[in-house]
Amino acid sequence: MAYKGLDVVERAGGVSKDRNGASAPVDDQIYEAIQHAVLTQQLPPGTRLPEVTLSEVFNVSRSLVRKALTRLAADQIIVMRRNQTARVIKPSQEETREIFDARRFIEAEVMRQAAGRLQGKAAKDLLQIVDEEQSSQELNDQDRRIHLSIRFHEHIADFCPNRILVRVLHELILRTSVAIALYKVHGMSACYRGGDHRGIADALLRGKGDEAARLAVDHLDYLERQLALGEVERKVNLARILKRKRRG
Repeated sequence: MAYKGLDVVERAGGVSKDRNGASAPVDDQIYEAIQHAVLTQQLPPGTRLPEVTLSEVFNVSRSLVRKALTRLAADQIIVMRRNQTARVIKPSQEETREIFDARRFIEAEVMRQAAGRLQGKAAKDLLQIVDEEQSSQELNDQDRRIHLSIRFHEHIADFCPNRILVRVLHELILRTSVAIALYKVHGMSACYRGGDHRGIADALLRGKGDEAARLAVDHLDYLERQLALGEVERKVNLARILKRKRRG
């Protein structure tokens, strides 16, 4: 999901209008802002997300904040427990290994089933994602690179005929992306190693499912090896982070 920023200029009844006049539910924008901040490593693992603070940051009711937090919890981005403040997820080393193991298994099969199915516009869109991702890497545009990396895997999954595998993989893509964002080695480009995605795309477009599966597994192996799991302690300013892209 591409992050659109918080260009909110008007609110009424839980609906915002951006600077282009388009309407969007406020809870969608809160969801995207927090998701974006986690994926781009601005909100470290374990960061507290008090409803009162967030309602002040976004100038909305706590009920709208709670709605967004509930969605984030469902997507395994934060954890919410009864009578406790919501927090950014903090997966253990064991849980992170299990997430990567599951994704390797599922994504390899998705690659096999999607091979040869991306044709015409679908193939063109996939190659465009790869080109734009490389361009973002060269321009050191981390935010855009991260979302293009996620979109690359999601786009392929959309052409797998087994919809159960697709739903599972979409969840695993997000969970591994969060783990990478939280625990990647300093200086590592999120979900990026030169040539990986282009190689996978080439194999898929040639209908070589086994080759695409092997390359995808190697890609995930590399990413997991780059993670520096451990305690992360950093104080954060929610208002500064979540409002940094707002205007007006």
